[in-house]
Amino acid sequence: MSSDPLSRTFAALADPTRRALLARLAQGDATVKDLAEPFDMTLAAVSKHLRVLEQAGLVERGREAQYRPARLNARPLAAAADWTLAYARFWQGSLDTLDTYLRTLQTAPATPPTPEETDHE
Repeated sequence: MSSDPLSRTFAALADPTRRALLARLAQGDATVKDLAEPFDMTLAAVSKHLRVLEQAGLVERGREAQYRPARLNARPLAAAADWTLAYARFWQGSLDTLDTYLRTLQTAPATPPTPEETDHE
C-alpha cells in the first residue's frame, strides 16, 4: 500500500465492505464479531478488512479484557474531504457558469430560421 496517507485513505474507501464497516463504527465501537454479523463472511475476512482500515488510519483497535473493539478515527476522512472540497468548488463554479449561459440563451430573443435551415428539399 502507498505511504501517502491520502492514497491509503482512498484505497481503503474503495471497497464497499470497508465503507459499510466504517458506517457501522460511526455508531460506536464494535468487536469483529459485531462487525461481521450483517455480512456473509468469516471473522478472518472481516479482520482482514479491518487491518486495511487500520493501515489507512481509519480504525484504531483497543484492548479491553479479552476482546479488541474497533473504533473509528475520522481524521483521515477529514483530510480526504478537504482534498475533494477543492474539486467541488471547481465543479460548482463550472455549473454556475453553465447555468448563467443557459439562462442567457433562454432569455435571448428568438431569431427567425435562416433560409438554409427551412429549406429541406
